[in-house]
Amino acid sequence: MITSKTPPELPFSGERFTPECVREMAYEHWHRYCLASTVVGGRRVLDAACGEGYGSALLAGYAKSVDGVDLSDQAVAHARSKYIGDNLRFLSASVTNIPVVDASYDAVVSFETLEHLAQQTEMLTEFRRVLDSTGFLMISSPDKATYSDAAGYTNEFHVKELYRDELMVLLKQHFPAVKLMGQAMAFQSLLWDLDSNGQEAMANHQSLRLDNTDLKVGPTPDLEPLYFVALCAAKQEYLPTLPAISSFADGEQSVYAHYQHEIRKNMAAGGLLKERDEEIHRLKAELAQQQATREDDGI
Repeated sequence: MITSKTPPELPFSGERFTPECVREMAYEHWHRYCLASTVVGGRRVLDAACGEGYGSALLAGYAKSVDGVDLSDQAVAHARSKYIGDNLRFLSASVTNIPVVDASYDAVVSFETLEHLAQQTEMLTEFRRVLDSTGFLMISSPDKATYSDAAGYTNEFHVKELYRDELMVLLKQHFPAVKLMGQAMAFQSLLWDLDSNGQEAMANHQSLRLDNTDLKVGPTPDLEPLYFVALCAAKQEYLPTLPAISSFADGEQSVYAHYQHEIRKNMAAGGLLKERDEEIHRLKAELAQQQATREDDGI
């Protein structure tokens, strides 16, 4: 069993995720680790570039054992003090030089790592070395085409981003079998079958929900319906066949766009309020100085 203590929060660098982060950054990071948790049961796991340690702790609730490795001594010290379990340990090391013998792990998880290294080939070579011959790697990487090019954005923490074809070439040099998945934040309307026993849905869909440290996995969304949509006919065989789960999103992602607009507006307003407060503070100090001068002059 993994226990979590409450040492001081690890300072947010602007790039390394911590559990105190919210909104889309939290969804992106937690989703990857939740998905990984469903496939590491009973395995020896390496969490490479584990950062604050939250993901390693989540994985340890399902895996046989988890080693969290990070280059930052500060992050590792924080993780050791916060997350404690018999099957969990944290090591200070580079992902290109992991201090374990060959074939030590059945699974390697490495999220938000690849783009931060120029030595990407060396890292994957090391992952292949520490993996058992029947083990697997689960790794994330931003798509340069959408993350940077389309957005006109440059992440100062990223050393080498890859396009999709570049990523596939790199991965297949070390792992002949590669299954690529895409991840993106989206606001969607969901319709799902309330009468199904979930078997049909489970074959093609997996719903993940994290409540604190409790990961719930199910065939349908873990939500309470706001509306009902019913199909009705004189006989069962007259009903048209619908998918167990249907999702809808508009091409403009209008809800998400509005959300981003509001966030930027609030951040800008926060900046203006800070400037106003600083100006008020300056004026008060100036007024106090003038008052002190008049009193010294006997006015």
